[in-house]
Amino acid sequence: MNVSVQTPKSFIFNIKLNDIIFTEKLRYFFDGSWLCSQVVWMGINLFLFVWFYQLYDLGDDFFYTRHLLGSALPWARAPAAVLNFNCMLILLPVCRNLLSLLRGSFVCCGRTMRKQLDKNLSFHKLVAYMIALMTAVHTVAHLLNVEWFNNSRRGVYDELSTALSNLSDSENTTFLNPVRRIDITPTYFVFTTIAGLTGVIITLALILIITSSMEVIRRSYFEVFWYTHHLFVIFFIGLVFHGAGFIVRRQKKTNPPHNFTFCKDRSDDWGKIPECPIPQFQGGPAQTWWWVIGPMILYICERVLRFIRYMQTVQYRKIVMHPSKVLELQLVKDGFKMEVGQYVFLNCPAISQLEWHPFTMTSAPEEDFFSVHIRSAGDWTDKLIDIGLAWQTQMGVDGPFGTASEDVFDYEVSMLVGAGIGVTPFASILKSIWYKFKISNSKLRTRKIYFYWLCRETHAFEWFSDLLQVLEKEMEERGMGNFLTYKLYLTGWDQNLRFHEGVHFEEDKDVVTGLKQKTHYGRPAWDKEFEQVRKENPTSVVGTFLCGPAVLAKVLEKKCAKYSDVDPRKTKFYFNKENF
Repeated sequence: MNVSVQTPKSFIFNIKLNDIIFTEKLRYFFDGSWLCSQVVWMGINLFLFVWFYQLYDLGDDFFYTRHLLGSALPWARAPAAVLNFNCMLILLPVCRNLLSLLRGSFVCCGRTMRKQLDKNLSFHKLVAYMIALMTAVHTVAHLLNVEWFNNSRRGVYDELSTALSNLSDSENTTFLNPVRRIDITPTYFVFTTIAGLTGVIITLALILIITSSMEVIRRSYFEVFWYTHHLFVIFFIGLVFHGAGFIVRRQKKTNPPHNFTFCKDRSDDWGKIPECPIPQFQGGPAQTWWWVIGPMILYICERVLRFIRYMQTVQYRKIVMHPSKVLELQLVKDGFKMEVGQYVFLNCPAISQLEWHPFTMTSAPEEDFFSVHIRSAGDWTDKLIDIGLAWQTQMGVDGPFGTASEDVFDYEVSMLVGAGIGVTPFASILKSIWYKFKISNSKLRTRKIYFYWLCRETHAFEWFSDLLQVLEKEMEERGMGNFLTYKLYLTGWDQNLRFHEGVHFEEDKDVVTGLKQKTHYGRPAWDKEFEQVRKENPTSVVGTFLCGPAVLAKVLEKKCAKYSDVDPRKTKFYFNKENF
């Protein structure tokens, strides 16, 4: 007897929906954060540390070495392996041409990989922290090793330690203890050996690099940060030669073999009985250069390409001084091609031959020039503004380089958030949209843009309001007034301005910007804004783009996660931030 059981369609639908929601949760988790990359990176670090710790703590070749140094041996060598791995990685996130090439290559692979590439500076810092930590452990362990090497050489410890320290040959190459004389101090040893001297140099270089990278120094004394960061050249040169000192040595294979299990308690019989020939030791091979040679070559190619670009002629098309000490440079360079939201590095030899500073381009790809807006924010920018206004300086340009804002047209709906001069990438985007509408570009996927600009003073709005006025007019003429929703927020004001605004509130145009959209006073209520965007776009993928401070980035990233629905058929927010 055959019995047929009918499964309710609603039950099947619920199973499929739950599978879709679970899959979407996983996809959003990995797509919306770089936690996966961090886990992989940390896993490799842990594997290397544990593997090399076990090798030096349990390996037969290092039995006699461990007798002299104890647990300080694996605690010195395991961090060294992690250091090699991270020194291999540290240069890659700052190879900007390589990243731009990879970013372009991954366009067909979705946004996940590109979002990882956009975290390049965060990853660079994370790797630097690991290098600092492992350097500290490695240094402390080796300081202990030097002390114990020295004490063993002086006969402070047991008979076996003394015998091992006294081992030598006619060419002085098969010894175990690198402290070859009794009358030297640990300090003398450190400063007169290749490993010791290079260790001191690279440690001092690392300390200067890390301390000058603190945000307070980087923002207030950028030149200090810039020049000390170039000590990485000394760091890598010292690193390559550091391992050539062969301080840590292993037992060589001999014929007949030296069985340490049998011979360790018979040091007086070494070389006298066949079972215990004199043990021989060797250092190396130096391995650090195996790890870092590839990234070093890539970085050298990066700098060569920068030099070639620097030598290319850059012409001034127009120079404009806007309110709030914002300098606009319109430049022309043969063969220069850009995309929206990209940035360039500028060098002004009249100020410094070495300093390069990043600036987001405010022009659109459709224009026959590229432009940057430079706000007075320090000695370098102040000097550039003074020199630039006189049209008397050569300018070096490196780039363009890709950023998260390149992906803005991949979304149906975009939220653009700029703070102060952080509006610059969105100037490029809005200009490009204007050009696309002008030629009726049918490939434009974006159907709605929300634009938020936060400024402390009214003058900052002036240079950008002209573009918004043109866009307002263009949208109205095409019957697309709802395409662009923009809100300007003034975060600093006095009562006279607020009173003046109240008196003229009924007028069609805003008293601050001259736009139809009234200026808001204070900061956005982000919960209200995200709720409104979700309500107006119930089934859309929304890209949220920020060019602004890290504090605001944390807020927006949390809001994106909070207001994204796990149901793939409903609204999802993806956070993107500019990183230089």
